[in-house]
Amino acid sequence: MTAAIETHKLTKWYGHHSRGILDVDLVVEAGQIFGFLGPNGAGKSTTIRLLLDLIRPTSGSARVLGLDIHRDRLAIDRRVSYIPGELSLYSDLTGRQLLTYLGNLQGSVDAAYREALIERLELDPSKKIKSLSRGNKQKVGLVSAFMIRPDLMMMDEPTAGLDPFIQLEFEHLCEEARGEGRTVFISSHQLPEVEHLCDRVGIIREGRLLAVESIATLKERALRKLEIDFGGKVEAAAFSGLPGVRDLTVRDGVLSCTVMGSLDALVKAAAKFEVLNLRSIETSLEEIFLAYYGAGDATDAPASPLAREESSHAAA
Repeated sequence: MTAAIETHKLTKWYGHHSRGILDVDLVVEAGQIFGFLGPNGAGKSTTIRLLLDLIRPTSGSARVLGLDIHRDRLAIDRRVSYIPGELSLYSDLTGRQLLTYLGNLQGSVDAAYREALIERLELDPSKKIKSLSRGNKQKVGLVSAFMIRPDLMMMDEPTAGLDPFIQLEFEHLCEEARGEGRTVFISSHQLPEVEHLCDRVGIIREGRLLAVESIATLKERALRKLEIDFGGKVEAAAFSGLPGVRDLTVRDGVLSCTVMGSLDALVKAAAKFEVLNLRSIETSLEEIFLAYYGAGDATDAPASPLAREESSHAAA
């Protein structure tokens, strides 16, 4: 089966010194939900824009649905939907007017399916776009992306502004699309958003694709910060040497630590004492990356080829 997305050393520099992405080799199989994970500024949006031929690469190549991203752009556009990170919509139209307009541009849309999406995402299509909150504008974008039943959906931070119930409905829609053999590509800077939804995850940092992991592998290496409140005195020595446990301290009956991988050993050790409360503290994506790959894996990116050329001229 042809890959939904395939890149070879895809690179983008903005001007002489500003890095976009560097030598990205990525394969996204058809019929998957793929998460593209990285902190803000990592190169996620740049990659998506390159794949959609909205900007041109400095070097490298890419194919989408087996088609060349530049030469076959019109054919790709007919089969792909896209939600950018910053939605820009016609503010004087109502949601329904905009969706009708976008459907007519596409050529044909199942009106019943569109109405079902509107209902499932709890969108009021009678309101003008300019009166909608960010979350409701995002719902308009989601309806427009799903209603054409594309072969590939590319979505940049698609759940921004959505409440938890609508986020859950969005996940159901993605799973249904996968069940129909369609591909969903989701960029995010939030690990929890993708780890229970996606089949595989690509991790990008400082413009470099660090790894492509299965969700099972990602969970094996999951990093968590925990605090455990005990009902009595507890010594740190009781938890020393536990696998995956680091940075462990105990103060005033409260244990704090970081755990990579399974919590089993720590939970069993804690169960020997009276546990009053257990808290999981959200770990930043940057901390997760540093724990996975170390500080130097992506920060030592080479200078722009244009910058290297300028340096050689200066030295001469």
